[in-house]
Formats: sequence, structure tokens, C-alpha cells
Amino acid sequence: MPEGIPATSVATSPTGASPAPGSPADNPSAKGPKPAAKDTTTGMLFGIGAYVLWGLLPLYFFILMPAGAVEIVANRVVWSLLFCALLITVTRAWRVLGAALKDRRVFGSLALAAFLIAINWLTYTYGVTTGQAVETSLGYFINPLVSVLLGVLVLKEKLRPLQWAAVGVGVVAVGVLTYSYGKLPWIALTLAFSFGLYGFVKNRVGSKVDAITSLSVETMVLAPLAAVAMVVLAAGGASTLTSQGAGHFWLLLASGVITAVPLLFFGASARRLPMTTIGLLQYFAPVLQFLVALLVFRESMTVERWIGFGVVWLALLLLTLDMLGAARRNSLARRAALRRAG
Repeated sequence: MPEGIPATSVATSPTGASPAPGSPADNPSAKGPKPAAKDTTTGMLFGIGAYVLWGLLPLYFFILMPAGAVEIVANRVVWSLLFCALLITVTRAWRVLGAALKDRRVFGSLALAAFLIAINWLTYTYGVTTGQAVETSLGYFINPLVSVLLGVLVLKEKLRPLQWAAVGVGVVAVGVLTYSYGKLPWIALTLAFSFGLYGFVKNRVGSKVDAITSLSVETMVLAPLAAVAMVVLAAGGASTLTSQGAGHFWLLLASGVITAVPLLFFGASARRLPMTTIGLLQYFAPVLQFLVALLVFRESMTVERWIGFGVVWLALLLLTLDMLGAARRNSLARRAALRRAG
């Protein structure tokens, strides 16, 4: 996170999750008709679970203080790698991991994704631990707009009128927020662009790797740097891993589970729900982060900032209306095609 939230409001997930080849999800006819209603309910529960966990992540970082952003992220990487190794062992997926490591294109993409998510994690953790959680939530509100913008700039996509309107309103919102903060909201923009690019890179990998394989490769790439950071912090007396009691020690170690579980939930949700629904669910996380910042951390919101956030929410409303309209048109087109075929 939301660091692990979808990188676009329509079609990209942070996990690259896809059904395993040969599974019922990959071959729906293998076990007869799929129980759609039950599957959708399960998908909703998994999706809400993932986004609620991501939305409450600032509380976890708060209780880890006085650990700083670098130490938290370094521990998160190292213990996530160990947890992923355990999961891969239990699921007997070492061959799948080996295949991902041998595929230069897949490994290269995941290595780039690893550095992008490291920037995202560091910025997010820094923001939360320095009393700027409101601005971190702003980054994930802006993220869908950035993803649409990347589609235009990188993929040369043509935007629909409502999408153009949303992007335009988003630019105005950044201007208003820059005025209200007295500076460019660099934390929010770094989060939005780093995660937008992360989602773009992961989308290039597509269905070649599942969630755990992807996270495993990414943490393998970052683990040497994370280990060095932990050693340097310990040598300089700045590490809190072993100096703040047993509770703090185990909370830091739990970062591996706390990182992986929402990703697993999201992967399970993405297999069961249309991406339109996933796109709407993604707003759970920044809304919860925003509420935590205001109600728990007691961060201040000036009138100018409320206006800036309001403009951002207007842009998201336009984007959501466009997304729902596009989904409805696609559904009608599919039904018409089926009637013609019948």
C-alpha cells in the first residue's frame, strides 16, 4: 500500500495475481459451472479484507515507533522474504519461482518493480512516521488519475471525455493543494507516481507470475540492500529491533506476514471479481488512511486543504462515473453479441 492497492482504477493489480495454469480458475469447465453468487461474495470479502488491512497500515507503523522509515522498510523486506519462502515451501512452488528467476524479461521487470515499490514504501512510511499521514492518503487518492495519465503518456491511449475531465480537475487539485501546503505535496506525488509506475511495470509481466512468486522475487532483489541497512543501523546504535523489548521485536518480525496477507487476499479477490468492482473497492484504503490520520493521529486540516481534497474527490467521482459507464456499455455489447450469435 495501499501500498498494495491497484495501480489503476480499472484494470491493474499490484500483485500480478492470476489463476495458476490448470486450476479451475484457469479452466472453468474443469469442475462444472462456477457458483457465481458464492464466488462473488467470497471475492468481495477478500477484497474488503485486503483494503481494510492496507487502510489500517498507518496504525501498525505508529506502534513501531521509535523505529524510523528505513528500519521499518528494511525489516519488512527481510521478513517478507522469509515468510514468502515458507509459503513457497508449503505450496511446493519452488519450480515456479525458479522459472521466474530464469526468465530474463520477467526477472528484469520484477527487479524494476522492486525498486519502485521500495521508493513507495520508504516514502509512505516516512510520511506516516513524521506526522504526514493525511498527505500519504492523498497520494493514493491521486493514484488512479496518475495511472490514467501514464496510459496517455506511455501507452498512447485515447481518453474518453470524462477521463480527460478527471485528469484536468486532478491537475487543478494539485495546484490548490500546493497553495494550501505552501509547497508541492511531494509525498503524495511520489506515492502516486511510484505506485502508478509500479502497476504499469507489473502489468507488463501480466499473468506470468502469481502474487507470492512476484513478491518473493521483488523482496529477493531488495533483501541485500535491506540487510545492509539493518547492519548499518545496528552498528550505529540506531536500530530498535532488539533495544525496545520483546513486543517491539516480534512486531517488527510480523511485518512479513502483514505485508503478504493483504496481497494474498487481493489475489483471491481479483480472481473472483470484475476489475470494475476491484476499482471501486480500492477507495477503501485511502479513505481509512485519511480517517486514521484525522481521528487517531489528530493531524490538522486547513480550509484550503479541505478544498484541495474536495477537488481531488470530484476528479475521482468523474473517473468512477466513466468507469461504471464503460462497464455498462461493455456489458450491453456482450449481451448483444450473444443474442446475435444465438
